[in-house]
Amino acid sequence: MGLYSFIGKMLPWAVRNRYKTALKFSMLKTSPEVFLGKIVVAAMMVAFAVNYFASKYFSVYPAVIFFTVFLIIQAFIYVWVLLSASNKANLANQALPDALQLMSSNIRAGLTTDKALIMAARPEFGPLEEEIRRVGKETMAGKNLAESLSKTSEHIQSTELERAIELIIYSLQSGGQLADLLDETAEDIRNQQLLQKEIRASVLMYVFFIFVAIVLGAPMLFSLSGFLAELLTTNMAMIAKDMPADFGGTGAMPISVNREMIDPGFLINYSLISMVASCLFGSMVIGLIMKGEEKEGLKYILVMIAISVSLYFIGRIILKAMLGEMMVG
Repeated sequence: MGLYSFIGKMLPWAVRNRYKTALKFSMLKTSPEVFLGKIVVAAMMVAFAVNYFASKYFSVYPAVIFFTVFLIIQAFIYVWVLLSASNKANLANQALPDALQLMSSNIRAGLTTDKALIMAARPEFGPLEEEIRRVGKETMAGKNLAESLSKTSEHIQSTELERAIELIIYSLQSGGQLADLLDETAEDIRNQQLLQKEIRASVLMYVFFIFVAIVLGAPMLFSLSGFLAELLTTNMAMIAKDMPADFGGTGAMPISVNREMIDPGFLINYSLISMVASCLFGSMVIGLIMKGEEKEGLKYILVMIAISVSLYFIGRIILKAMLGEMMVG
């Protein structure tokens, strides 16, 4: 037993089972225990490095930084595996109509069902080719075709593929015209995919609005509000410092200056946390609108965070360069 496999087996059963299921549907060919061991070791190394440098600049307990970074890395890797499984399903869905029509043509040419299936395996079909070859080899070895086809849903998490296989199995069991059924199924899937593209195009404006509001609008407003708060804090602090001690006496103007001002550092941290949270939920909304699943939008979160945080600090620099002379002293 290797080191990575040993570390992976030490994790809770629920975690190992989740990764096992996700890896089974993904395009990664590796053992779940070995994969878990590698990502645990890598996450610990990165967490130690971040903890070492962050503890010098932030007054936070090192254990908090370590476990926060460790959990964030684990979450990102798990999402990456889920996206790999989703990408595999999308590739299979795109190739499914062509594969069904090719199989139908082979059947019409006089080939048996198992040979027609093997001849339909083409490299351009991507992940679907592997499943077609697997089913064809198992069938040639004497295994029942319906049983082999039913196991396809254990490797590709696709609703369209699962429905097509159910129709094929039903046709095989009932003795129907399989070639006609394959052609009709391929045509229905194509029409459904075209309809989905039209729907995505119609909601593209909503996605654009959400993206602009989160990536452009929020950083500009946060940088402006932070600059104004810093401007008021600095000026009021200088006024309070130069104000006479008896200013609040009889006949004085009704002005009260409180020395407890808002910390600009707190506003910066609040702005950054708010922007990261907005990018997280915004990317999930975009994924839900575009693909129907929240996880599909998580692939954009790093880009959205990088752009929004960069624009926030750029906005602060521009505001200080243009209006910095308004600060007293």
